[in-house]
Amino acid sequence: MTGRTLSSPARTAERSRESVVEVRDLHLSYGSTPVLRGVDLTVAAGEVVALLGPNGAGKTSTVEVLEGFRSPSGGQVRVLGQDPATADHHWRSRVGIVLQSWRDHGRWTARELLTHVARHYRPYDSPERRRPLPVQTVIDRVGLTDKADCLLQTLSGGQRRRVDVATGVLGDPDVLFLDEPTAGLDPEARRDFHDLIRRQVAESATSVLLTTHDLHEAEALADRVVILAGGRIIADGPPGSLGGTTLVRWTERGRRAQAELSPGEDSTAFIRDLVADPTRDVADVHVTRSGLQETYLAMIKRTARPATADTEIGENA
Repeated sequence: MTGRTLSSPARTAERSRESVVEVRDLHLSYGSTPVLRGVDLTVAAGEVVALLGPNGAGKTSTVEVLEGFRSPSGGQVRVLGQDPATADHHWRSRVGIVLQSWRDHGRWTARELLTHVARHYRPYDSPERRRPLPVQTVIDRVGLTDKADCLLQTLSGGQRRRVDVATGVLGDPDVLFLDEPTAGLDPEARRDFHDLIRRQVAESATSVLLTTHDLHEAEALADRVVILAGGRIIADGPPGSLGGTTLVRWTERGRRAQAELSPGEDSTAFIRDLVADPTRDVADVHVTRSGLQETYLAMIKRTARPATADTEIGENA
C-alpha cells in the first residue's frame, strides 16, 4: 500500500526499528500428525500481510501460535519482541485480534461492549499499561456512529463485523490479527471492511496479518502475500510479483500460434524479437499474464496432499 499518512511520526519511527513478527523454523503437531513443518515468516512495522492457503494448510494454527493461544512444537516465535506463549499483559495490550466469529451479548449495544472492553486495558493498579483509544473515536473510525446505541442483535452482518474490528483496534494495537475477516459478508460490506482496515493502518501505523480465502481481498489489502500449503511457505512476495506465466498469442500466416513464458522471462524482448524477425509474418499479438488466482491455484495443485489432523481438530482455514 502506498500514500499512507501516519498519525504519530514518533510512533512510526519507533516501529520502523523493529520487526513486528519474526518466525523461524516453526513446527506444530497434533499428536503424531505434523501440521506446520518449518515455517519462516516476518512482518515489518506498518506492513499488511495476507496468509493464503487451502483448508487444513495451517493458517489458523499459525495465527493462534502468534497470538499466544497455541504452543508450537518447535522453532522460534517473536511478536513485538516477545514469545507469545509467555508474553506479559503489557504485550497483550499491544495486540489486536479479530476472530472468524465472536459470540457476544446481543442485548448490549456497541457502545456498552466497547466501554466494557476498554476497562481492561489500563486498570488503576497497573498504570504502565497502554491507554485505549476513546470509545467514541473508535466508534466513529469504524463507521458505527449512527448505530452505537443499537442492540448488537439488531445489526446487520457487516455492521456486526465493524463491532468486531472496533474491539480489535480499541487498544490502538501495534499488530492486528484478522482471521477470515470478511467471511460471509456481501460485496458492499466487504468493500467497507477493506476501507476500514486501510484507515486503521494509515491512522495508527498498525501492522496487519490476515488469513483469507479471498484472493481479490489479498490483492486489495496486502503489501505481501504468503502462501501456505503442506505445512510450509511455498511463496512470499508482493501480490503482483508472485510468479505466474505470461501467454503470448499471435497470428502467423493465417494460423494462430502461442508461447507460454515462464516467470522471469522478458515478454517485451520476446515480442520485439518475434515481430522483428523478417522470416515471419506476425500479426494480432496479444499478451495475457496469469493473475494471483491462477498462480495460487497452480501452486496449491503442485503441493496437494491429503488433509491433516488440522481439519479433524476443527481448523477451518
